[in-house]
Amino acid sequence: MEDEVWMTVKEAAFLACVTVQTVYSWERRGHLTVGGLDHRGQKLFRHLDVARAEMATRAKAQRVLVPAP
Repeated sequence: MEDEVWMTVKEAAFLACVTVQTVYSWERRGHLTVGGLDHRGQKLFRHLDVARAEMATRAKAQRVLVPAP
């Protein structure tokens, strides 16, 4: 779609308030897929995919960090 927003690893990290290493981790673990490359060969991700990866990993972290009764 032409109205999709694409972003680099640094932009995705800034949007999700995580480190660049975290974005690479999401990609390595399969939470985030590379949508293409820019004119410099940098990986590009869709905004929606970054948001989904962030929500999926944060939801898992909340389940792990809930204190036991």
